[in-house]
Amino acid sequence: MKLKNALYLVLVFAVGAIGAFSGVAIGTLALNLKVNSQPVQVTAEPTAVPIDLPTPSPETQVIQVSSTEIQTAVTQAAERVGPAVVTISGVVPGASSWLFPISDQEVSGSGVIVSDQGYILTNNHVVESMTEMTVTLSDGSELPGQVINTDQFADLAVVKVEGSMPAVATLGNSDVLKPGETVLAIGSPLGSFKNTVTVGVISATGRSLDTGEGYTMEDMIQTDASINPGNSGGPLVNLAGEVVGINTLIVRSTGNTVAEGLGFAIPSNLANIIGEQIIEKGYFSRPYLGIRLQTISPQIAYRYQLPVQYGVYVLEVSSGSPAEKAGIQVNDIITCIGDSCINENQSYYNILFTNKPGDTVAIKLVRNESEKTINVTLGESTGN
Repeated sequence: MKLKNALYLVLVFAVGAIGAFSGVAIGTLALNLKVNSQPVQVTAEPTAVPIDLPTPSPETQVIQVSSTEIQTAVTQAAERVGPAVVTISGVVPGASSWLFPISDQEVSGSGVIVSDQGYILTNNHVVESMTEMTVTLSDGSELPGQVINTDQFADLAVVKVEGSMPAVATLGNSDVLKPGETVLAIGSPLGSFKNTVTVGVISATGRSLDTGEGYTMEDMIQTDASINPGNSGGPLVNLAGEVVGINTLIVRSTGNTVAEGLGFAIPSNLANIIGEQIIEKGYFSRPYLGIRLQTISPQIAYRYQLPVQYGVYVLEVSSGSPAEKAGIQVNDIITCIGDSCINENQSYYNILFTNKPGDTVAIKLVRNESEKTINVTLGESTGN
């Protein structure tokens, strides 16, 4: 009987515990047990069995989940301009060569919408020679793009698309930028990572960069915000959400020295002047002389035994150009335009572009080792 009583107590606890945990009401319970091989009838009446459950510690009693929305000047600036940033992609046709053929290349860059009529600012080098242009908007929709015109010397271009624009960016005043000011670069690095935002500061303003093509890009904005291939043409943005520059190039090395954080942008004030004129007139007006030239450096002067260290050698004079009308000839060497002379710090184009179409300037040149001064009325360019 002691064994029977023990089994009875164990079963009541066990079933009671199961009932308490499962929420099932327990009524009369009849179980057949065999004790010493004899069937035994056990009847259990409903019995309340108290169960002590462990009390959670105060640290684990309440779990709180926070969904705080963090807004900063950086996130607000990115949200304001980001929808106006586009990706520009297309194909640059290959070329045939007696040595090996050059296949077509897929290229891409960035741009920013500056008009609800579908006008987009980008770099000249992004769209130069590009065919089959596609503009991808921030919402992923794709539209065919058309180049309205470009300005090679400022590395700017205006592209046009048809359709509804998701947003239009505001151009700010680049003249008030100060070193140390926080800025954002937005674009599509490598063409794949669309609308990437990077943050840095204005490192310096008023920088000059020699393009290696006979002219210098002046008044450039230097920034350490990460700029990579594919970012070209995208906006540099201040914390007010205004476009203060058009990202254009990076410097990776000088000689054998590797550099980091050297990005450059075209000031928004210059981009605005050129962009507005291209939109209004179909081209940006620059003074035009009408010559094909070779820049003279001390190395070239030494090699070809030229009489000057700096200047431009006239290779060709365009028919009907201001240069032809004024009497400039092939093999002339131009040394000065107005009061400014060509040297290692001032290129021919940068001096020429300080004038306006229609201006009459005195051009100093060397012809057959004799110096001459010729007055030229500058014409107006209608493109590159």
